[in-house]
Amino acid sequence: MHIVVVDPSRVVLKVISGLLTPRGHTVDTFTDSREALDFITDNASVTAMITSLEVRPLSGLELCWSARLLADAHRPLYIITMSSARNARNLAEALDSGSDDFIDKPPGPEELYARLRAAERMTGMQRELIRLAEADSLTGLLNRRAFLQRVGDVADRAGAHGRLSMILVDIDHFKAINDQHGHDVGDTAIRGVAGELLTEAGGIVGRIGGEEFALALPGRNLEEAEAAAGRLRLRCTQLRFKGQRGPVQLTASFGVSTWSEGETVGGLLKRADIALYEAKSTGRNRVVSAATDLILARAG
Repeated sequence: MHIVVVDPSRVVLKVISGLLTPRGHTVDTFTDSREALDFITDNASVTAMITSLEVRPLSGLELCWSARLLADAHRPLYIITMSSARNARNLAEALDSGSDDFIDKPPGPEELYARLRAAERMTGMQRELIRLAEADSLTGLLNRRAFLQRVGDVADRAGAHGRLSMILVDIDHFKAINDQHGHDVGDTAIRGVAGELLTEAGGIVGRIGGEEFALALPGRNLEEAEAAAGRLRLRCTQLRFKGQRGPVQLTASFGVSTWSEGETVGGLLKRADIALYEAKSTGRNRVVSAATDLILARAG
């Protein structure tokens, strides 16, 4: 686990780190609770926090409360508070402030290890629930809701002047593949295209419809997104699947849009969808790009 430990005493920090590091945990220690919170905010790999109640400038209870706000539906975070003054009031206040567990300070090794084993079980179950809630069952890609949430988070970080492009992908004549070769082959085709989209480094990939996919490219402009769509189009033409009537080939159509000032994720997706419709209606197996006020067809 990646664990953050917060305590005003460097001796306590050294003792706890010395207990955890040899067991394979990654441990970051802080005497300043504000710095600890900033670190947890910026590092989603942190899955557990152990904090004393006697910390500053944020009190231990304030730190618990603030850290709990970070542990939303997309991020497991197990919080353990510790205090040398263990009493019912401290325990109740810690739990009410978002702590999952309470331990004496300094913690004994066996009790600390047991608490962290419980933390690993809990965060593991949370991660699995998140995966099941966000993943498309056939491809393992993000489902539509999770994809839009993830892209929305990226857009918020990018701001009004950031770069973000969107590619929508639709398998051409997919119904014919199902009708002629069966739904098992259709499923294989969907998984095959999904696998190709995952090869685009840095992309956020989701399955947003039956045979329709979306690929968000943070930090890429329209020209770079067009190039990525072109590469993917060619790779899709090279896919081969075993069908009831021999090898199955397919093609896909691509609609591309890019972020502009004042843009919304919904608007970005809609313009890519308009471009995709243009690609489908003008011959398929091609990339069409949508500028803000102009659609330029780019045949493959």
